[in-house]
Amino acid sequence: MSDIIYKSISQINGPLLFVDNVKNASYNEIVNVILDNGERVKGQVLETRNGIAVVQVYGSTTSMSPDSTGVSFTGDTFKLPVSDDMLGRIFNGFGEPIDKGPKIYSREKVDITGAAINPYSREEPSEFIETGISTIDGMNTLVMGQKLPIFSGAGLSHNRLATQIARQAKTLNGNEKFGVVFGAIGITSEEANYFMKQFENSGALSESVIFLNLASDPSMDRIILPRVALTTAEYMAYEKDMNMLVILTDMTNYCEALREISSSREEIPGRRGYPGYMYTDLSTIYERAGKIKGRKGSITQIPILTMPGDDITNPVPDLTGYITEGQITLSRDLNRKNIYPEVDVLSSLSRLMNQGIGADHTREDHRGLADQLYASYAKGKDARALSEIVGEEALSDSDKKYLQFAEDFENKYVNQENTDRSITETLNLGWDMLSILPKEEMKKVKSAHIQKYGKWEN
Repeated sequence: MSDIIYKSISQINGPLLFVDNVKNASYNEIVNVILDNGERVKGQVLETRNGIAVVQVYGSTTSMSPDSTGVSFTGDTFKLPVSDDMLGRIFNGFGEPIDKGPKIYSREKVDITGAAINPYSREEPSEFIETGISTIDGMNTLVMGQKLPIFSGAGLSHNRLATQIARQAKTLNGNEKFGVVFGAIGITSEEANYFMKQFENSGALSESVIFLNLASDPSMDRIILPRVALTTAEYMAYEKDMNMLVILTDMTNYCEALREISSSREEIPGRRGYPGYMYTDLSTIYERAGKIKGRKGSITQIPILTMPGDDITNPVPDLTGYITEGQITLSRDLNRKNIYPEVDVLSSLSRLMNQGIGADHTREDHRGLADQLYASYAKGKDARALSEIVGEEALSDSDKKYLQFAEDFENKYVNQENTDRSITETLNLGWDMLSILPKEEMKKVKSAHIQKYGKWEN
């Protein structure tokens, strides 16, 4: 079909072209949009019915006219050339180099649409990934093959946390290849410069593949980037036997682009204007993480999203939480106290934590210690709320100790700036935190572990 140029565009609506009288157009087929000056822009068939093809344009449509713009159909889908030469490189959302390096030439070209891993072929995640962040490693452990999102808000430190995790993440045995695919969606130029400097200055760029999409880029670019990033990660994982960590920020910008395109198609909106199929669409991204039986490589995914108005019931975090295996939630209250990373451990959760901790993975006291820290911090926050009503002087001696624990926990355990703590340091620090409480209050940990790791005098 590549030799036929259709000049039958009936409507241009946002990033969409409606082309009439098209024969045999296929879903996801790549098209060339030809402007009156001869310039060509890529596009993709979004829908085809009754001879009408709805084409999403990879670029701006502001200079296009229905009368003078032509469309040719290639008969092929979007395929990405993949190679291990991509490591250490920076690309735009379409996989085109933007770091002044050469293009990627490869015989391997992979359809970016991909597919979720067949549940029958999935291997159960079980290997601990050390991020160097105590609130994650110690209390909301990341396991290889897991998808664990970070729920944040505007102005919080999710970008800083993302680059720190990308820089520090590693397996404990250190014998396996480990790489990072970092995808930034709809970010500002200032944020893009920040990410590039962080990766270059830390030396993490050599083991990373970075995809950047700016806020000034067309919305369609944001739909493509996560799929390009995951296609790259799948090649590295399943063809090159690498363990890949995929960080995608900000998925809220992705969902906003999805809503914009859905509105252009005049679809019936779902909650808060988002398309009703957003759950399914997000699952096609998140479910590409995991381990496959018989393959050495793996894909672990950390999507980051900013909750509009800090509302965790917004459809973006709400639907993400249904698909993924927990969440790391950042706190605005902790951020106001200049605590970094401002992880609210009580509203955070890792559903696969138990599969990656314990004597065979981290240390035998890990589960009990985490439970005790959770319980003690919750009591400390209750004591803090009570003190705001009756005053600290009116608290019992026990409540005062828990109040002190909450303060120390936030300032010494949660707050760690840019330090990279090993899991042993994190666990030992947890025991240090508990030592200000009476030994009799340690009801979540085994006596043998108190005897071995506790800081109390016998």
